[in-house]
Amino acid sequence: MLFLAMRRSTRICGVLLCLALAGAALAKKTPPAHPIDLNAATVKELEQLPGIGPATAKAIVQFRTKSGRFRRVEDLLAVRGISVNKLEKLRPYVTVGPPEKKAH
Repeated sequence: MLFLAMRRSTRICGVLLCLALAGAALAKKTPPAHPIDLNAATVKELEQLPGIGPATAKAIVQFRTKSGRFRRVEDLLAVRGISVNKLEKLRPYVTVGPPEKKAH
């Protein structure tokens, strides 16, 4: 009887583990198909980037609003929450777009 109870609980644990792993796999973000322009992206668009959550996405937009356009991708290092390691992971998925044209 004890053996059957242990066997059943082992099966239940196995099922729960599979469900947890499946949920984690589904929760992973799919990187964008095309690079996101840091100078035009919304918070929601930035959240689609790997390693960028709501707080960091908001920090990027706030930095851009306060400091002006990003001139190069490396300017992200000035944003709180962006490390060199995170920048290297983001590099394939972000761009800064063309510079703004000045009115004459």
